[in-house]
Amino acid sequence: MDKHDDWKTKSANIITGCSHDCLYCYSKEMAVRYGWVKLEDWPTERFRQHSFDANIKKSDRIVQYPTSHDITPVHLDQSIQFLQKIVDAGNEVMIVSKPHLECIKKICKEFVQYKKMILFRFTIGSTDDKVLKFWEPGAPCFKERLNCLKYAFNKGYQTSVSCEPMLDNHIDKVVGKVDPFVTETIWIGKANRLLGTTGRGRLVFNGKLTPESKQKALQLIEWQSDENLIKLYESLKSNNKIRWKTSISSVLQKHSLPV
Repeated sequence: MDKHDDWKTKSANIITGCSHDCLYCYSKEMAVRYGWVKLEDWPTERFRQHSFDANIKKSDRIVQYPTSHDITPVHLDQSIQFLQKIVDAGNEVMIVSKPHLECIKKICKEFVQYKKMILFRFTIGSTDDKVLKFWEPGAPCFKERLNCLKYAFNKGYQTSVSCEPMLDNHIDKVVGKVDPFVTETIWIGKANRLLGTTGRGRLVFNGKLTPESKQKALQLIEWQSDENLIKLYESLKSNNKIRWKTSISSVLQKHSLPV
């Protein structure tokens, strides 16, 4: 299903807000910046009936669900019903999630006959639970995400991993752990716009800027230097599952490295 370059997909969502409440969340930033939701309301997930009821047609692109929230136990049944609408229209679907095992087990059970149409892409930016808990406070731990990947893989589904954003300087550990259970690709990308060039980055808009988060953001930015990214590239370039998000591929191209 690796037909797309840097996730050129059609987005689908049925929830406003996300209980994972990741500090670096792009969707939260946009929602708060443009007044679509109050900052304090974001962690409370609200089902959008009108989005659920919208007519779904066959797309010439893979449908990515979700893109601005996640699949959590609270709205699992609605997510399954919505996914059914997507595949019933003849669409291939990429399910992107910081996954909960109970959700993945139920989705795998419900869509057995649609395995060829479904790709799971699980987001894992670190193997360190302390790191994950800081940046993604409401999301599952590393072991649960890895178990979700193993479960989907063992059930015969297409699987992929997103290491975007990288949350520490040991992303090679993530690659090593997930590689045996990935049938498609492992995407690696930077943490973007945490502080912004004028001090109005995502941590500010998301209400998460503290002395601690600023220090950790600066550390991430230092780890994501061109020099370190080139070293990462050299260490992983022999792995044909690795794909580089634009935030990294642009750096590699600047240094005349093939991507």
